[in-house]
Amino acid sequence: MSRFIERMSITDHDIPSSRASSETYVDSPPAYEVVVGQLAEEAVEVRDDGRITVDLNSRLARTLSKFMPKCPNYSKGEDRTGERPAEQPKPASWAVKLNIVVQVVGSRGDVQPFIALGNELQKHGHRVRLATHNTFRNFVESHGLEFYPIGGDPEELMAYMVKNPGLIPSMKSLRQGDIQQKRAMVSQMLTGCWESCIEPDPISGVPFVADAIIANPPSFGHVHCAQALGIPVHLMFTMPWTNTRAFPHPLANLKNGGSDNKLGNYTSYSVVEWLTWQGLGDVINKWRETMDLEPVSAMDGPNLAAQLKVPFTYCWSPALVPKPKDWAPHVDVCGFFFREAPNYTSPPDLAAFLAAGPPPVYIGFGSIVIDHPVKMSNLIIEVVQKCGARAIISRGWSKLDGPPMDNIFYLGDCPHEWLFQHVAAVVHHGGAGTTACGLLNGKPTTIVPFFGDQPFWGNMVAARGAGPKPIPHKTLNVENLAAAISFCLTPEANSAAKEIAYQMQLESGVKTAVNSFHANLPIEKLSCDIISDQPASWTYKRKGKSLKLSKLAVEILSEGRTHGFDAKKLALYEPKPILIETNWHEPISASTAAFVGWNIDVVEAAAGIVTKPYKEYKVGRTSVSTKSVASGSSTPSLRSTHSSSSTEVESLSTVSERTPSHSTASDRLSRKSTDIGRDGPPGFACTASRMAGASGKALADVNVKGFKGLLVDIPLATAEGLRNVPALYGDTVRDHGTVTDWKSGALVGGKAFMYGMGEGLTDIFTEPYRGGKKEGALGVVKGVGKGSVTLLTKTSYAMLGLVAYPGQGIAKSIRTAVKSRTRKVIALVRHEEGQYLLKGPIGSRIDRAQVLAQFDLLTR
Repeated sequence: MSRFIERMSITDHDIPSSRASSETYVDSPPAYEVVVGQLAEEAVEVRDDGRITVDLNSRLARTLSKFMPKCPNYSKGEDRTGERPAEQPKPASWAVKLNIVVQVVGSRGDVQPFIALGNELQKHGHRVRLATHNTFRNFVESHGLEFYPIGGDPEELMAYMVKNPGLIPSMKSLRQGDIQQKRAMVSQMLTGCWESCIEPDPISGVPFVADAIIANPPSFGHVHCAQALGIPVHLMFTMPWTNTRAFPHPLANLKNGGSDNKLGNYTSYSVVEWLTWQGLGDVINKWRETMDLEPVSAMDGPNLAAQLKVPFTYCWSPALVPKPKDWAPHVDVCGFFFREAPNYTSPPDLAAFLAAGPPPVYIGFGSIVIDHPVKMSNLIIEVVQKCGARAIISRGWSKLDGPPMDNIFYLGDCPHEWLFQHVAAVVHHGGAGTTACGLLNGKPTTIVPFFGDQPFWGNMVAARGAGPKPIPHKTLNVENLAAAISFCLTPEANSAAKEIAYQMQLESGVKTAVNSFHANLPIEKLSCDIISDQPASWTYKRKGKSLKLSKLAVEILSEGRTHGFDAKKLALYEPKPILIETNWHEPISASTAAFVGWNIDVVEAAAGIVTKPYKEYKVGRTSVSTKSVASGSSTPSLRSTHSSSSTEVESLSTVSERTPSHSTASDRLSRKSTDIGRDGPPGFACTASRMAGASGKALADVNVKGFKGLLVDIPLATAEGLRNVPALYGDTVRDHGTVTDWKSGALVGGKAFMYGMGEGLTDIFTEPYRGGKKEGALGVVKGVGKGSVTLLTKTSYAMLGLVAYPGQGIAKSIRTAVKSRTRKVIALVRHEEGQYLLKGPIGSRIDRAQVLAQFDLLTR
């Protein structure tokens, strides 16, 4: 898997929010300490095998342990097997037909399992779009799935990974600009992920608006796209990504763990997540701005999926790695994803080689790009000769090759599902998909890991006796590879591999994963109240009643306005709203962090008075040169991102690679509202005007952030810290509700004052009484202490909350009113898809009179 994300966790932090030309990323190499600081420097050491040594006794590990997801306590009986609660049964069938976008970043081996998943989802009537790198278009479409290009070059990513196997890139890569280029690629792919949720098919122009998202974690756009649309999101992965005591993060090597290795294992996931966020948090937050979303704090960003309890399905066999007992019910292990075996007829030369002798050993590294293919080829040839074996050597992206030999066949593209039935053993890089295919066919396996989770899978195979210990590619030589192949050809290894294969053949990973996906959906909130098999996209309120309406139902009702339908009463519907709030655990660190964050925000906003006009100047110059080039070619016209705040221009080569011929939803919205926006004709006057506007906006931003920090953010953080003080000594924290607008802010502020004052003034009497009943005299003493603490903290919380929560609500209402462009875009694309459905086969099958009658009945 292309784990390039983790390898960029210590980088520069001046990345724009949209896809941009390569000129944007030619800054000097970043200073590590600027981003990560002393905590990471003292806690992290990078090994040559691509893993990081995490010092569990460091300040970083101790600090992060305070903010980790709750670790279940085995001694208290929290030994959960992950069985789903009775109130969430797995549905026998699925009635609502969803538009599902599957977002995948990685190599072909990462994409292939999701093709199998997509085909299984189609059997349930869902419309599936697979959004991934452009190079996989034919691969995806040949399996009957819709495709959307998100950009990014997987071969380039794999080459980068081999050169930089650790979290910290080499100085050579810094000098060559690799880090800046990869961060630019991440920024491009994030924008592509959002577009994959709302843009029409790039070729046919058929509208598509996502009703649910499935993604692998390195795509990174998943939760944020789901938040913007208010739809369910489900993560699926072939690598452990959830905190567990059972084993450490595959990228972590623990040090100074003491006697409690289980706690060290659990902590390692948060450390790796934190390091990853350090390098990409700024890229993600700038991209979030283009969707009118607020930035995610450095405290919440690393463990966002865990904090939101996003459903997670792991795509490996429980026969190889059982589900850890401390994983929650919304985390599943379902089995490997296998697509249906393709119809494949071997070429005559391959068929002749297989028939000419005993089964050969397969040797290949798939999507790995190595620096010295000739040297690696010569080593493999020498090993094959030494073992006296026959071998099939896959050229792959490693470009392995050599002279013709009777006992060696050099292979081009060939499906592993077919090939691995005809070999004696397999030697490969340890990608999860390749590992699964080899084991499913009962083949002993030698893994030569290059980076990422590959050592993890090598160790899992070795633990089951189906292969030797993994051999890191940097230590590979004739002796150890020959010994590994010899071990794989023993009866013992063959028997162990056959046993794993038997257990795997009893599983149905893809079907189990689809059941997991369905079981975690908010079933009762998804369906349209009138056309039950269509997902709800709008809410309609009339006379105190609220209806959930699909895109198709709204278009039918719009045609029949004589039945009392009023389009002005429509609002966007969110079946699964996502609220990201910072969890402040105690008042001192909360107020300090809020104060520091306020200072940073104000300084950055003040710097924008100079930097933003300069960026507009650069954009103006680039636009002139770019448009002059484009005017003489057939290249599609440049398009802006969907946000009007974008200031970056894409290079022609990138645009021509992934830009559909149609305009974006943002462009169509601008034309619909006769808003020219910022894409006027180039020229000095236009550029000067935009520069002046940018400077004015930056000055206004200084005032807004300054006042908001003082009047809302700092008081709110302190109030939340005070509210959570009871949790520090084991008491329950009162849930005061969620603030979404000025009304809920006023309500929560009133509750905070009422309960805070009431409990703060009475706890000094009630806590000693409760303590005495529970623990006698000692309990009375403890109760006096608790009551004294709450007298101060709860009354302070009440006073601050009376100001902070209404202020938070007012700020959110203002932001909702000002930052409305994304909601308008979503409304537009839902309307466009509704029109398409109305005129298509689905619309022709619907009894429109019945729809109108049902609407009248429900709103009567």
